[in-house]
Amino acid sequence: MKQFGLNIWGNDNFIIKNNTININYASKPSLLEIAQDIRDKGYKGPLLLRFPHLIEKQISTLFTTFEKAKKTFGYQGKFQAVFPLKVNQFPNFVHALMDVSQKYNYGLEAGSKAELIIAMSKTPIGAPITVNGFKDKEMIALCFIAAKMGHNITVTIEGIGELQTIIQVNTEFNEDVENPILPKIGVRIRLHSSGIGIWAKSGGYSSKFGLTSTELLEAYELLKKHNLLTHLSMIHFHIGSQMSDISPLKKALREAGNIYADLKKRGADALCAINIGGGLAVEYSQHAHNRDRNYSLDEFANDVIYLMQEIAKSRGVDEPDIFTESGRYVAASHAILITPVLELFSQEYHEKNLRLKENNPPLIQELYDLFSSLTRDNAREYLHDALDHMESLLTLFDLGYIDLEDRSNTEILVNLIIKKSIALLKNEDTNELKRLQNRIQEKYLVNFSAFQSLPDFWGLKQHFPIMPIDHLDVRPTNPASIWDITCDSDGEIDFNPDLPLYLHDIDVSQEEYFLAFFLTGAYQEVLGMKHNLFTHPTEAVITFDEKGHYAVSNLIDAQNLMDVLDDLDYDTNIVDKALKYKIEESEHISKEEKRELLGKLYLYLSENSYLKTIQAISEND
Repeated sequence: MKQFGLNIWGNDNFIIKNNTININYASKPSLLEIAQDIRDKGYKGPLLLRFPHLIEKQISTLFTTFEKAKKTFGYQGKFQAVFPLKVNQFPNFVHALMDVSQKYNYGLEAGSKAELIIAMSKTPIGAPITVNGFKDKEMIALCFIAAKMGHNITVTIEGIGELQTIIQVNTEFNEDVENPILPKIGVRIRLHSSGIGIWAKSGGYSSKFGLTSTELLEAYELLKKHNLLTHLSMIHFHIGSQMSDISPLKKALREAGNIYADLKKRGADALCAINIGGGLAVEYSQHAHNRDRNYSLDEFANDVIYLMQEIAKSRGVDEPDIFTESGRYVAASHAILITPVLELFSQEYHEKNLRLKENNPPLIQELYDLFSSLTRDNAREYLHDALDHMESLLTLFDLGYIDLEDRSNTEILVNLIIKKSIALLKNEDTNELKRLQNRIQEKYLVNFSAFQSLPDFWGLKQHFPIMPIDHLDVRPTNPASIWDITCDSDGEIDFNPDLPLYLHDIDVSQEEYFLAFFLTGAYQEVLGMKHNLFTHPTEAVITFDEKGHYAVSNLIDAQNLMDVLDDLDYDTNIVDKALKYKIEESEHISKEEKRELLGKLYLYLSENSYLKTIQAISEND
């Protein structure tokens, strides 16, 4: 798999050029070149690279596709979009997002008070802000402040209690105001339609959010009673993230469209928009037979526009504006995690490591003969013989009839026979060969934390595209499992014979070997856990000038050890004093050594938790 499924998940964002993977933009620099540039500045450990041009590409594609669908069907409503901050609130991302999206009048969605403050401070006046999730009086009051600042803000009601709070806050803010200013009001509806996949429960009658039909009628009457019906502008629904199929959305659109039309017929004249939430899926798969998204963006946009137009015409109401909150689609592709492999754990299974004796036990000698004479014609037979011999030899070791060298030779020879047999029989896709690949998989120890950088893998078994960033002129042959550096057995991306990952057989003591994890820009950073106190990796923003040359900016180093402890509310002054005191009071070392130890200690305290690698290059290189 030299291409590593790039044609499936890459979206034409990357190209393989000679032996490296390169950014398919401007001067087309390689990821290896960029990573080495940053490492030469002294930043080691994992690197998170952000590419703002990929954010702009996604936003542009989203708007262009919907505008094309509108033109195709002669649709009269507007298309607007907001980014849900829960997907990625990191400053380097948000700043880039708002910078590249200005011409699209793109806004932000907030689901908490802190996110609302980000939205109020970063969204341009006039661009939409939507506020979802459960809200108290303070949060609703912040929405009123935003409206008075001039923001185009819509508060989505999740329950009747929130509407009653809006009525109360409106009285407090606008009781004696001649021309009252308040946010637009939206209602989230609890649909009968449900989603699909892991997040299916976002829709349906048992979903966490939204008003039932009975509550919706009650909300309508409350708005009418308090003269707020003229501020009801939006209905909102969301049937789940990462929708793999389009059919659940089509069903939900019909349901929401008819609710919209019914409210319009009742007298909700200001109602003008349907917010279809998020859910637009990202293709994470590296394998053609296991796709994550079974529809195109064109199909998605055409279905939304066509169905809304069809319902509006049949019910005799205006075609609604369409809002989307597709955060994963916008953010995922912009970030790449690049990190070095520290060790290959099975490299001891090489022929050079055999410790054969002048007189070997007969079964070991036979194993060596099987390995030496293995061909495609006899591979299956010899493979079975080797596996039988291994069981017998391990039993002999347990009984004390052979020694440790004999056991080592057994393990190496059987591993070599399995690996050679699989290579010879590679065109025979049998369950037996898939099982045997698990026996010879190479364990790659990689300098990152899955819990910090890929939490959706740990929590949901969400796979991300993985590939080396160089050596791409050589076919990889090692069935690979990836181990992170946490002391937790869950920190492993195991080898899956049905969705295999093959990597190169590299001597990392002689050269560095980097892996890249793609499509990590959505959710992974904000959900990352400080398991073992590994923190957010060093990050950098990569931009391109008018001549196409890249520049590295906004470098933020991973937190050092004391900063991590400070985040956990340790008093780092006390920690510092305790460490210094214990060295100074030690009776076993001299004053000169104490000074030396203190210097080393403070140097190490200024570093982050990730491992430092020293490339051992031979003298001949």
